[in-house]
Amino acid sequence: MNAKECLAFAKKNNVEMVDLRFCDWPGTWQHCSYPIAMFDEDVFEDGMGFDGSSIRGWQAINESDMLMVPDPSTAFIDPFFKHSTMVILCNIVDPVTREPYHRDPRYIATKATNYLKASGIGDTCFVGPEAEFFIFDDIKFGTGPNEGFFFIDSIEGSWNTGADEPGGNLGYKPRAQEGYFPVPPVDHFQDLRTEMVLNMQKLGIVVEAQHHEVASGGQAEIDMKFDELLKMADQVMLYKYIVKQTARQAGVTCTFMPKPVFEANGSGMHTHQSIWKDGVPLFAGDGYGGFSELGLHYVGGILKHSRALAALTNPTTNSYKRLTPGYEAPVNLALSSRNRSASCRIPMYSQSPKAKRIEVRYPDPSCNPYLAFSAMLMAGLDGIENKIDPGEPLDKNIYSLPPEEAARIPSMPGSLEEALGCLQEDHEFLLKGDVFTADSISNWIEYKREAEVNPIRLRPHPHEFELYFDI
Repeated sequence: MNAKECLAFAKKNNVEMVDLRFCDWPGTWQHCSYPIAMFDEDVFEDGMGFDGSSIRGWQAINESDMLMVPDPSTAFIDPFFKHSTMVILCNIVDPVTREPYHRDPRYIATKATNYLKASGIGDTCFVGPEAEFFIFDDIKFGTGPNEGFFFIDSIEGSWNTGADEPGGNLGYKPRAQEGYFPVPPVDHFQDLRTEMVLNMQKLGIVVEAQHHEVASGGQAEIDMKFDELLKMADQVMLYKYIVKQTARQAGVTCTFMPKPVFEANGSGMHTHQSIWKDGVPLFAGDGYGGFSELGLHYVGGILKHSRALAALTNPTTNSYKRLTPGYEAPVNLALSSRNRSASCRIPMYSQSPKAKRIEVRYPDPSCNPYLAFSAMLMAGLDGIENKIDPGEPLDKNIYSLPPEEAARIPSMPGSLEEALGCLQEDHEFLLKGDVFTADSISNWIEYKREAEVNPIRLRPHPHEFELYFDI
């Protein structure tokens, strides 16, 4: 829709409020709502003002004024609000220069797509993420100078087989690491996941499947059909919103934290990627796994820069509770056609050229999708431009390799602090085409260190009392 069509759409749906949304720096939707009477076609040009200094990682107090400029093509009616509300996603603009804001994640994704086209390599990057999450019945947490705790509960947690429950404990809890694909009544959340799917379909998301995931305690996955990079980043934000809102209406809660439950599989966001040009898939060929030389070079770029990419694809301290050996964690920087312990995998479900894509397995859903998808595309393009060899494929069971052989396989960083250091050392590939600016990279590193790494490092951990209190 253009601006005129968007306003007609609002009238047709008896819209009372317009909700403008944008993605902040860490990757969370922010919003402000306006009565429909405040909206006309000029707003789509002039934008609406807000305080950029109150948004995490953005403007200083002395340069706080910013503009939200609505993109009419993104409009939809929010299914969760009591009053008819039209949501529109926005681009962020400097009110003085009228230039797009270089730390606006959506603008970075737009520039990444434009860089792909300008390179002549391809014209479309398709992305298909598999964002996992947990469904909990109860969550409590808190920190203070004299306390720090969390408590999680789920009706299907394996730890609850002996719990007293209203009406009696009926059992049917998935055993630890055995939550993948059981039917109800072991799978408690079939209907809730279906409700999420139906809400997604109402808003245009094409869903391919939904199922229980490996971890006990309500781990779930809903798979979306791939789409162009910017559209899919928008869609991931909508996906997470629908999951949380549907759960809340059902009286439960959801989290996309990568590792909320100790000794359980974490939640990943395996991200399928492919490059096309003039409607032709470029990754299909006669090389390893049915890949073209161009496709293998794309993988080479991903593998070369993965330790730096981690700061954007796995951007929380909690991400590295998941990225540890075991639990199918894809920490090994290698390519394989079927091996799920490798960080890059070529799915073999279909031999169609159109289905040829690379699955990067280490990202998790705590990432900002605009930044993560853009960074992976830039790494892959760097591999194509510099003909980077991905190395010998690793089709063995990595966890059964002799220690000396396993030690030769490079791995992902072991902490957010290490990942940020890798990004600091290796980010030139992100600066091409001004997709990421030097300022945005340095700001990201500084923000993550000050807001997340240091606060975690400075606080006593509950388990430290188990280990050290009686010293």
